Amino acid sequence: MKRQVLLAGGLVVFAVTLISFGYYGYQMVNTPNVLVDQEPRAFYVRTGESFDEVRDRLWDEGVLQDILSFSVLAKFKKYDELVKPGRYVLETNMTNMALVNKLRAGDQTPVRVTFNTIRMPDELAEKITANLEISAQDFLTQLKNPAMAQKYGFKQETLMAMFIPNTYEMWWNITVEDLFARMHEEYQAFWTDTRRSQAEALDLNLVEVSTLASIVQEEVSHWDEAPVVAGLYLNRLSQGIKLDADPTLKFAAGDFTITRVLNVHKEIDSPYNTYRNRGLPPGPISLPEQQALNAVLQPEDHSYLYMCAKEDFSGYHNFAKSLTEHNRNAARYQAALNQRRIFN
Repeated sequence: MKRQVLLAGGLVVFAVTLISFGYYGYQMVNTPNVLVDQEPRAFYVRTGESFDEVRDRLWDEGVLQDILSFSVLAKFKKYDELVKPGRYVLETNMTNMALVNKLRAGDQTPVRVTFNTIRMPDELAEKITANLEISAQDFLTQLKNPAMAQKYGFKQETLMAMFIPNTYEMWWNITVEDLFARMHEEYQAFWTDTRRSQAEALDLNLVEVSTLASIVQEEVSHWDEAPVVAGLYLNRLSQGIKLDADPTLKFAAGDFTITRVLNVHKEIDSPYNTYRNRGLPPGPISLPEQQALNAVLQPEDHSYLYMCAKEDFSGYHNFAKSLTEHNRNAARYQAALNQRRIFN
């Protein structure tokens, strides 16, 4: 009888234990454990991170309410052997199962990469990597790498032209190499057959279009004037007249803050100085926006050869067909600069 009581007691204990483990297992799988009573947010798994590092950061950053239950389930599902880097958007009150499945599958959410209003390579590097895992320095190193330029059919001084300003979606953990490949794909997509035909009709290759567009962009403050300015520079190119573009002097001087171009700037010894050299400079002086590129491809047809900023400082220009007319416009603008005491 005593033996039967002990056996019955043991069975009760076993049943209670089994039920307890079953209940804990149920809770471990189905009870909310992620961002409990918090707002949804992104969690980043860095390239090369181990499971222990990911688990500890989930806990340290307050994502997990119970680290033990997550660890048990994660190891049971072998997530510790399948850690995948990426940006994962986690929802409020997710279960351990939902979290492990998302991380294990690499079910990440892309980021938006936007870059525009770029002049120098370091500016592009900062903007394009702002929401990515790769560093600006790693990107800049490849941007200045002649081998990378050659890979995509560019020269080192023209590789910037491959980056068409826009907003793109991509994975947060994209590699530098894949980023360049993606931008080349976008470049090819932008240069449709129609745009290529327009460039050919102007007797310009694609890089030359980008180079001229970068000058046009720096000249205008209002996009509605861009086709006029583009037409003017194309007129000068076709007639073999030096461009005399002030923005190229600012680029050659490495100072876009110059407000008044002086004779000393016109003497800068640089292939980008279009006051000394005929034709287009070796490459873009900034990263042309799509509006600037389209303005060059669809220029206004006119006979203007000269331009000067309007003396009302509206950002618009006075255009002229003759040097005499241009000199009168320039004299008015110089007088306005002097009146405002703008000397450099």
